[in-house]
Amino acid sequence: MNAYRTVAELLMRGAPTAAALRAPDQRPSLDYTGLRALLAQTVATLNGIGIGRGDRVAIVLPNGPEMATAFICVAAGATTAPLNPGYRTEEFAFYLEDLKASALIVAKGTETPARTAATALGVQILELVPGEAAGSFTLEGGTAGKAARPGLAEAEDVALVLHTSGTTARPKIVPLTQANITASAAHIERSLSLAADDCCLNVMPLFHIHGLIAAVLSSLAAGGAVCCSPGFDALRFFRWLDEERPSWYTAVPTMHQTILARAERNREVIARAPLRFLRSSSASMPAAVMRQLEEVFGAPLVESYGMTEAAHQMASNPLAGPRKPGLVGLPAGPEMAIMAEDGSLLAQGEIGEVVIRGPNVTAGYEANPEANAKAFTNGWFRTGDQGMFDPDGFLMLTGRLKELINRGGEKISPLEVDGILSDHPAVAQALTFAIPHSKLGEEVGCVVVLREGMVLTERELRDHAALHLADFKVPRKVVFLAEIPKGATGKLMRIGLAEKLGIAL
Repeated sequence: MNAYRTVAELLMRGAPTAAALRAPDQRPSLDYTGLRALLAQTVATLNGIGIGRGDRVAIVLPNGPEMATAFICVAAGATTAPLNPGYRTEEFAFYLEDLKASALIVAKGTETPARTAATALGVQILELVPGEAAGSFTLEGGTAGKAARPGLAEAEDVALVLHTSGTTARPKIVPLTQANITASAAHIERSLSLAADDCCLNVMPLFHIHGLIAAVLSSLAAGGAVCCSPGFDALRFFRWLDEERPSWYTAVPTMHQTILARAERNREVIARAPLRFLRSSSASMPAAVMRQLEEVFGAPLVESYGMTEAAHQMASNPLAGPRKPGLVGLPAGPEMAIMAEDGSLLAQGEIGEVVIRGPNVTAGYEANPEANAKAFTNGWFRTGDQGMFDPDGFLMLTGRLKELINRGGEKISPLEVDGILSDHPAVAQALTFAIPHSKLGEEVGCVVVLREGMVLTERELRDHAALHLADFKVPRKVVFLAEIPKGATGKLMRIGLAEKLGIAL
């Protein structure tokens, strides 16, 4: 059981003068005393303009220490709703209205379409003014009022609401309580053996569960520090590594692959600034890339498995080994099982839907009884992922159920094909997806990014795939690109990719 069940309690472990927030911009760090004072001041400011527990505050800020502290401090006494700063006016209008936001926090003096959307909806705008230390800030604006539920949030209060990234349907609202997000932070802290002398270099967007919980909250739960970069930048990554000397970082596979591509010319930096470990989550990491990263950095790469509805982490490869490339590890937080379509639980080695239950799992989507009826069976949350447990209890994912390619009744796992294609020495990245087909329903296609200076034909890659895959799994169409199209959080998007690339068979 955690010693803490709220964000405010989670911050009590850090030593008063230890750094909590850092930034690669020469500003002094914010220590735990300063962070705790900022939290109390922010909650008081919000209460003074009528915002308290359960009231929703949208946050639209660039990546950096102020985005991290705004999330922490607002979550301590209200409900945070971090939004992607890249949205257009109509997208902000949809999210602000859907969330029933009481206020919007933006950086003072910056233009964002979020202001326009908030003004049109009558949502009060609060301007964040950065202080001297990394992450310190004051809030300006708002109208004086009395909060219905003032003070610090309690364990069952909602700390964070995020929308699911729906492919076609309207995005669903995922409410995560104080207890949910602090449980997940504790699970990550334990699985990575985080300590007060650890520092995470955050390169993940902070409107995404991965960055918020795995990088920020788990670091602070351990009494350690988080160094918040202005966002992922492959050209500056190694400079940050050299200057900030973090002990770890967490990223999605596409970011790791970009870092790997530049690692060779930065070997001196890697030797000077050794990492204790690297962490990967939010998508499947090709086994070959994992092995190369471990070799180059001389440190273990811990692949973890997470999703928004679980406040991020569900499973993780053990830090001390054995780590299994291509598998997402052992249960590392919630209870996990494999479920058949009829709701019965399957035995080890049988393939079915991955289901979870535990303290970090959302109680259900907001105001969406239909979605909840589909998502929960006998108290288990259905993840939508297909997989199985191997003899050692490690979870192998075989794909998202909705991403499986159905070729004339044969079900093909895009992850399996990705793995085989990524093993080719000329391939840097591969993404397999379904192409609509008039007779078979769907056919196998893939997008490939080649390693620098390498040459490969479609025929050669298909021949390589045919050595390891049944004929019906071999991609019928290979598209070579300089970069694979990604979503806002760096995630690769399989669904609708054929349409996006204008491919038809």
